[in-house]
Amino acid sequence: MEKHIEKFLNKVSLVFITIATITLLYLSLQTPQTCIPPNTPTTKPHLKFPSSTCDPSLNHPYMDPTKKRLKLWSSKSWLSQVSSFTTFFQSLNLLNNETKVLCVSAGAGHEVMALNNMGVSDVTGVEIVDSLPLVKRADPNNLPFFDGVFDLAFSAHLEEALFPLRFAGEMERTVRNGGVCVVVVEECGGVEVDAIVGLFRKSMFVGAENVTLIGMRMTRIITRVGVSSSS
Repeated sequence: MEKHIEKFLNKVSLVFITIATITLLYLSLQTPQTCIPPNTPTTKPHLKFPSSTCDPSLNHPYMDPTKKRLKLWSSKSWLSQVSSFTTFFQSLNLLNNETKVLCVSAGAGHEVMALNNMGVSDVTGVEIVDSLPLVKRADPNNLPFFDGVFDLAFSAHLEEALFPLRFAGEMERTVRNGGVCVVVVEECGGVEVDAIVGLFRKSMFVGAENVTLIGMRMTRIITRVGVSSSS
């Protein structure tokens, strides 16, 4: 009985294999209805297909990251903001060509470009989302740098930090003793300045001044690392 069943199943399997083979042969010999007929003229633009994914016709200028960056960097808005940061940094009188600078939460990198244009060669910009080649990806609350490797740390976005105490602490940690942390915040004074200075627990308050940066009235606050503000 079992042998009869086995023979029957073998015959059924053979039938299905034969049907599947015939079906595949039939489909492979058919021309899809969506294909362009062989005698269709190839001069019509909408019927021209790239020969491969490497076809140069696919490389539209707006897809080129380098050209896109150059277009951005030459825009009036970009140049205006870079110019504003340049004026700001020049007014600090704390920089020279050898100064190692860290820009935290540097956005698209306006401040990094401004510093480079001034001749400061060792500038590192970091942000949650990178904007190469000016800004690298890094968490401002957990900076990937050793202690005391920078001379100056700058940020224009301390107020937006989710953890301002941690943010300020990481700026301090990465700056050498005697170096400075510079932040700009929405224009303020008195109690607000004291509160911000209090975030830099290992630093001494140097000074605060109202400034104009990228068209906005702001307050610049400077602290010097290595001297506690309580001492």
